[in-house]
Amino acid sequence: MHVRTYLRRGLAVAAVAVIAIGVAGCGKAKQAGGGSGGEKLSVDKGFKIGILLPESKTARYEKFDHPFLAADIKKLCPKCTIEYRNANQDADTQRQQVDAVLAAGAKVLILDSVDYKSIKSSVQKANDQGVKVIAYDRLAQGPISGYSSFNNVDIGKQQGEAFLKAISAKGSPKRGKVILVNGSPDDPNAPDFKKGMHSVLDGKVNVGAEYDTQDWSPDQARQEVAGAISKVGKKNIIGVYAANDGMAGGAIAALKAANVTPLPPVTGQDAELAGIQRILTGEQYATIYKSIKPQAQAAAEMAVDVATGKKWTGSSDKVNNGTVSVPAKIVPATTVTVDNIESTVVKDGYWKPSEICTAKYKADCAKAGIK
Repeated sequence: MHVRTYLRRGLAVAAVAVIAIGVAGCGKAKQAGGGSGGEKLSVDKGFKIGILLPESKTARYEKFDHPFLAADIKKLCPKCTIEYRNANQDADTQRQQVDAVLAAGAKVLILDSVDYKSIKSSVQKANDQGVKVIAYDRLAQGPISGYSSFNNVDIGKQQGEAFLKAISAKGSPKRGKVILVNGSPDDPNAPDFKKGMHSVLDGKVNVGAEYDTQDWSPDQARQEVAGAISKVGKKNIIGVYAANDGMAGGAIAALKAANVTPLPPVTGQDAELAGIQRILTGEQYATIYKSIKPQAQAAAEMAVDVATGKKWTGSSDKVNNGTVSVPAKIVPATTVTVDNIESTVVKDGYWKPSEICTAKYKADCAKAGIK
């Protein structure tokens, strides 16, 4: 009987020892930082980095963001590999892509969310696995570790100021009606653009119609503006504010289809090639140029630093997403009209003259001084 008692006591002590070792191991894993499972990550050995972008309709993501991010990661961590996904504007797809990238062994994520609210559970899942998340361009909810983007309220103000200047060139901005085409309600940047724009325009213009456009869809924007033309009357429209260049294109298509002449001022954002070319011809008044190189560079630096347990010190800016306050890189943006295409998007190499000045636009390029 005494022997069995001692055996039971011995087994109990052994079990406690095993549990203590396990707890100690877990504590060390959390302290080590830099990746799931507590392993110590290093640039010398390399590791996997996930890049998750929201869509491909807007030209910037595949032409600029993805290659810039990949190039900057390779400079900072030559042995690192990249798991890349594009969600094509589908929030469910993006959540599945996060799962796939985590399963593939990514140790840190650079995430531009389709839906900043619904992605919160995926951010939490990554964090629970010891995988840090850098929010890119759009401020995702959840326990992120950094953010690289632009001051989106200021961008909205810039858009509003350019729009007000354009519609005021021929008289009072209250002489007719304006149509406002805002971005997608599931994009956290869209309310900020809208807020900034309204801070400039409220009380100074008469709004004939206003829309929040799901998925930033140019086709939907075209339908919205067509409906607004019917509602307001084409002779009463003195301008269309569009939150990005894709929707500006849709708005212009609707104005043309309704034979609105001359075309009223239309503004956009993103300095897309088609938008720049429309500015050259006078169909679009302005766009907003956001320099993606410094944005991508900061995100790549943040990702490598947080994965390897370092503190990113590239900026003193901070943002709060409702869950945490994190370091941020906030890049300034520039309003582009026909007068400064050469000194902005061309000078920075964002678009080459050969890309802008195709046969259809050669004469307009010459007028604008683009060589």
